[in-house]
Amino acid sequence: MSALLGKKLGMTSIFNDKGDHIPVTVIEAGPCPVVQIKTIETDGYTAVQIGFGEIASRKINQPQTGHFQKAGIDPVRHLKEFRHLPTTLSVGEILTVDGFQKGDKVVVSGTGKGRGFQGVVKRHHFGGVGMATHGQSDRPRAPGSIGSSSYPSRVFKGLRMAGRMGGKRITVRNLEIIEIMPDTNIILVKGNVPGAINSLVEIVKH
Repeated sequence: MSALLGKKLGMTSIFNDKGDHIPVTVIEAGPCPVVQIKTIETDGYTAVQIGFGEIASRKINQPQTGHFQKAGIDPVRHLKEFRHLPTTLSVGEILTVDGFQKGDKVVVSGTGKGRGFQGVVKRHHFGGVGMATHGQSDRPRAPGSIGSSSYPSRVFKGLRMAGRMGGKRITVRNLEIIEIMPDTNIILVKGNVPGAINSLVEIVKH
């Protein structure tokens, strides 16, 4: 298993050797230093903690400072544990895109764009009432009638209504690596991945 933390830089498209037009997401993956190795004897489980992104030492607190000094690395902005990485790695070792190859299938996770409080048309793709009658007539983007009559005299749980949209963790599986650029730590992944530009993503190859 290989894993990296990265930053989504945006989307573009390329042409392969056959002339096919392929949409790709550009990800700056790594370099990711190994910050801590957790074992069953010391922590009760096995995991490898890696970091990503530079941050000024004045912006971290004292416990974080001691954590990085113990590992002997410069402070990093993001930390993430992976339980399936080999514990044969050593603290301070740098993980790069060399752990991946063109054509590999990867799992990419990130936090989707937060849309705030949205109505039913945007959140659940309601078509709007228009000229039809559905409990109201003068507000075409309103949800309309939501309750039943005397029985059961309540609104069912889970009914699609307005509310907070987005901002949740999303995982996309079986994405293909189209190109790897080791000199710039860039990975081109076929299709789109969750998150806004410059957001943190996790790339895992099982």
